[in-house]
Amino acid sequence: MNDRFLVTGGARLQGAVKVSGAKNSVLKLMAAALLAEGTTTLSNCPEILDVPLMQHVLEGLGCSVELDGEIVRITTPAELKPNADFDAVRQFRASVCVLGPLTARCGRAVVALPGGDAIGSRPLDMHQSGLEKLGATTSISHGAVVAEADELRGAHISLDFPSVGATENILTAAVMAKGTTVLDNAAREPEIADLCEMLNSMGAKVEGAGTSTITIEGVEKLHPTEHQVIGDRIVAGTWAYAAAMTGGDVTVGGIAPRHLHLALEKLKVAGADVETYANGFRVRIDRRPDAVDYQTLPFPGFPTDLQPMAIGIASVANGMSVITENVFESRFRFVDEMLRLGANASVDGHHVVLHGMKQLSSTEVWSSDIRAGAGLVLAGLVADGVTTVHDVHHIDRGYPNFVEHLRSLGAEIQRV
Repeated sequence: MNDRFLVTGGARLQGAVKVSGAKNSVLKLMAAALLAEGTTTLSNCPEILDVPLMQHVLEGLGCSVELDGEIVRITTPAELKPNADFDAVRQFRASVCVLGPLTARCGRAVVALPGGDAIGSRPLDMHQSGLEKLGATTSISHGAVVAEADELRGAHISLDFPSVGATENILTAAVMAKGTTVLDNAAREPEIADLCEMLNSMGAKVEGAGTSTITIEGVEKLHPTEHQVIGDRIVAGTWAYAAAMTGGDVTVGGIAPRHLHLALEKLKVAGADVETYANGFRVRIDRRPDAVDYQTLPFPGFPTDLQPMAIGIASVANGMSVITENVFESRFRFVDEMLRLGANASVDGHHVVLHGMKQLSSTEVWSSDIRAGAGLVLAGLVADGVTTVHDVHHIDRGYPNFVEHLRSLGAEIQRV
């Protein structure tokens, strides 16, 4: 937990890197394995800290979980324990995704309110409201969200906001509800489509994945399956922006470019040459990037998880950029650390205005969440001297082999 990265600026990133499975998908797929008795096998899983954390959650519910490199095998018993205790779930937000499957399988779920990244308020009201419309009663009691239902029934549910987490919990509860559920204003993220594909391979009847309206025809029973996790678009986007920030030439594989369409289009506007392939893309630029404005929005908008990278490239771009955060209100904590690095930035509500400079100045900075940590490393790559990034356990939660990949691209970085 005391590890830190020493990042020496000045390198031009060049080469190729392949991303593994998506953090924002694998954890939800692991939770979905609770829906079927037997062994479910997931492949292309990222070797990140959050996977063994989810393993701990599932084992506490009675499952047996085997981690074998990028393969995860989850054996779910006939009788699950409905309680996900505080010690298991407090360390990361994604643990709340067991709420829907437990309610469907056990008729009861007690899930301690989760911890995770310090990026702003993420209440569970839409999760609770969706389960209540399916026939459950919910409450917050003794630091946990409690859901109970003798029987779940299909319903028409409209979300106030296309919440990824609420969409996932409603989906995983509705697949075993009686009748038809129609979920309007559903999240459209690729990770949602990945979950729906796995659920259908388990015998669920889900239509409309990737659109704002998802229809679920409930079934009595699901069966275990084998499923390959989609590539991590946020990791891929991180390498894309690292290439553009350093005037580099990087090819990224293992990702569907359509999952990063807007993020790559922004790099084109900034002056980069972007080529896309069936399973990857290439970003090249041999000059200082131009300033571009960004605003984060649910998919297919610009991802909030790439907002630190947008701030990073804006900090060294030619001109003035305005970055608007529309998803998580506390994400601009990252700006305080960028100011340490000499960035010319000012925050006004949910906007940050940056006047780009040719180079940042090295110093010591602290990660507050996964993406902020990665963003600070990228900023260190375009600073003079050596930048020390503390609290890198956050980065380890979302980026497999982070240091090794950067070194393979020519970066000078070490873990101490």
